[in-house]
Amino acid sequence: MGLDTYASRSPDDAVLTAEDSAVFEAAGIELCGGIYSDGSVSIRGKVYDDLISEVAEISLYQEWIPPDDVATISRALDEYEAEALVDVWDTADPFRGPHSSVEAGDLQVFFRLCVERGLGLIGWW
Repeated sequence: MGLDTYASRSPDDAVLTAEDSAVFEAAGIELCGGIYSDGSVSIRGKVYDDLISEVAEISLYQEWIPPDDVATISRALDEYEAEALVDVWDTADPFRGPHSSVEAGDLQVFFRLCVERGLGLIGWW
């Protein structure tokens, strides 16, 4: 089962302002995208769920993750330096590793930007 995860202002549909999109684009985030996700304002949640579940105890497999929970995820990710986060990730998800500290850092940035912009996440699978 796949999972595309979209940053959004609304729980009903993936809604971002032009400014939201520009902020993500300017950040240069390059995460794994899915069939319909681009890896910058949306990600392939299936790839990141094991790590998020391990550090934040919140699964990305939800229809709507409200901004408060996104902030919890972001704080949990930021408890680690990117290199240390990779060690946790490779342990939580040994079959898809090894993972890179660049990707782990980009994931941290993705969640920080969601928090700064007051965004939640929509899951589609």
